[in-house]
Amino acid sequence: MQRWTISVDDDLAIEFDRFVLGKGYSNRSEAFRDLARKELGQAEMEEGKAKWCVATVSYIYNHHERMLSNRLTHLQHEHHDVVTVSQHVHLDHDNCLETVILKGRVNEVRACAEALVAQTGVHNGNIHIVPLRLEKKSYIRTSHTH
Repeated sequence: MQRWTISVDDDLAIEFDRFVLGKGYSNRSEAFRDLARKELGQAEMEEGKAKWCVATVSYIYNHHERMLSNRLTHLQHEHHDVVTVSQHVHLDHDNCLETVILKGRVNEVRACAEALVAQTGVHNGNIHIVPLRLEKKSYIRTSHTH
C-alpha cells in the first residue's frame, strides 16, 4: 500500500470530514479509496474498458397498465442470460415495485436494464451498474446450462 500526502483547502477538508462522518467511514483514507474506486470504475465503463458488471434495476409501475406486466416478464425472459433474480412487491392497490439484479457483459446488462425502465407505464426507474474486475471468468454465468 502506498502512502500519499495531499493538501486541500480548509473548506474542502471540513466538508470532506462531514462526508466521512455522515457515511460512517472509519477514516478519511477509506472514504477516499471508496470514492476513487467508484470514479475509476465509472471511467472504465464510459471508456469501454470494463467488460463485466453487476446491476440493480428498480422501477415502479401500475399493474393495471395494459399488458405491462407481461411485457416486463417477457423482457426478463429474453435476457435470461443476464437476469439473475427479480423481486416483485405490491406497494398499494395499483402500484408495484420490481427490483431486478443483472450480471454479465456491460453492454448486455445495460441493454436489458434500459429496455426495462423504458417500457411505457414504468415510473421512477433507476439503474445502478457496478463494474467487476474478475480474475476468473467462471464467476459470471453467461448462459443457462440446463
